Amino acid sequence: MVKLKSCSLSETENIAQNIAKNLVGNEIIAFFGDLGVGKTAFIRGIAKYFNIENEVSSPTFSIINEYQTDKFKIYHFDMYRVNTLEDLESTGFFDYIDVGVLLIEWSENIENFIPKNAIKVLIEKTSDENERIITIEGDENFENTCR
Repeated sequence: MVKLKSCSLSETENIAQNIAKNLVGNEIIAFFGDLGVGKTAFIRGIAKYFNIENEVSSPTFSIINEYQTDKFKIYHFDMYRVNTLEDLESTGFFDYIDVGVLLIEWSENIENFIPKNAIKVLIEKTSDENERIITIEGDENFENTCR
């Protein structure tokens, strides 16, 4: 596990780009954190690394956005409105496991269904309006490069 401090949206995106360097195409990254902490900014950083030109926004109403990289697809889920197993099944979530990189906002809502090998990213606010503490667990490559 590694804890990092970000003092701006651009720093959060840079941290995300460092994670993106190690992605091979079948990872699941589960994001945890309150509304407005920067989960979508983190995902925007991953998209920047792969030169994704589409606007990256949280798929709150569509549940999933799909982005194509040169190497693989990225599936961006928003589980904010998902509260039951039936809700989760209706998103098609289980069909996407192992077919691309899954980036899941509001993972708190589906925590029991997230595979054990998922990378977990917790983003927390501090007393400073722009500062965030980002805790990353489960990405050994990232952890080794940040120590």
